Amino acid sequence: MPAPEPKWKIWLAAARPRTLPAAVAPVIVGSGLAWRAGAFDAGAAGICLAFALLVQIGANFANDYYDFARGADTSGRVGPRRAVAAGLVAPGTMHRAMGLTFGLALLVGLALIAWGGWWLVIVGVVSVASGIAYTGGPYPLGYHGLGDVFVFVFFGLVAVCVTFFVQTGWLGADAILAAAAIGALTTNILVVNNYRDAESDGRAGKRTLVVRWGKPFAQAQFGAAHLIASVVFAALAFRGFYRPTLGILGAVLLGSVGYWQWRRLRSARSPAELIALLGLCGAWLAVYAVLLVTALVAAK
Repeated sequence: MPAPEPKWKIWLAAARPRTLPAAVAPVIVGSGLAWRAGAFDAGAAGICLAFALLVQIGANFANDYYDFARGADTSGRVGPRRAVAAGLVAPGTMHRAMGLTFGLALLVGLALIAWGGWWLVIVGVVSVASGIAYTGGPYPLGYHGLGDVFVFVFFGLVAVCVTFFVQTGWLGADAILAAAAIGALTTNILVVNNYRDAESDGRAGKRTLVVRWGKPFAQAQFGAAHLIASVVFAALAFRGFYRPTLGILGAVLLGSVGYWQWRRLRSARSPAELIALLGLCGAWLAVYAVLLVTALVAAK
């Protein structure tokens, strides 16, 4: 009889490490822009990172719990294992873990008041509430095709712009541009996940954009996100952040990788192929953030 799986491995898998670049990338980019502006603050950046990671993990726990409760995740799911659906964690335990993680996120986020003011409490509360509302509550966003908007706004626009603002005290168009690129690539993680689960989501009444408008739409959305990221990289160069030549070469490289990933999405015929692509999307988001910040730092 095989030995039972260690608890720490079960909880690590439930935290979904492949999705964590969605929390790290916006903080890296926001901090890189702040450094370029001569206002980098390691303390504020560290708190932003801790808050973002806790919100991401809390959202993953909430997704694990609520998708099981609503019947979207079962023991027969084709994607990565879910702790509650697999019977490894009791639903009540996952629900408590979700509450504890979100509560800790709010406590950590309170420290940012010293940098940005009390209005950040509203941002923190709305971020946590949206993380729960993604699959929970009376009108779950992910079940009504609004999950992509949630990801773009909170893991792109809000995360990058708040990280930049608490360090600089101001917000400009360049931070918003970079935030849009990060939000677009982060959304691609969700696109691939929903693409893989389209059939089971449809049966469970989870009306994601893939379920609503079909896989060709998802393919177009996926390609558009890569296009946005490439254009933003070039646009920041022409706005004086680094040499235009570097911007053009970087955009070509980014576009080429994006095209390759798009072709993989279109040709995928099995859950295993899409699971592999899901990991690539998370890794590519991290690579994009590092490339962008490296260009900013090297050009100063």
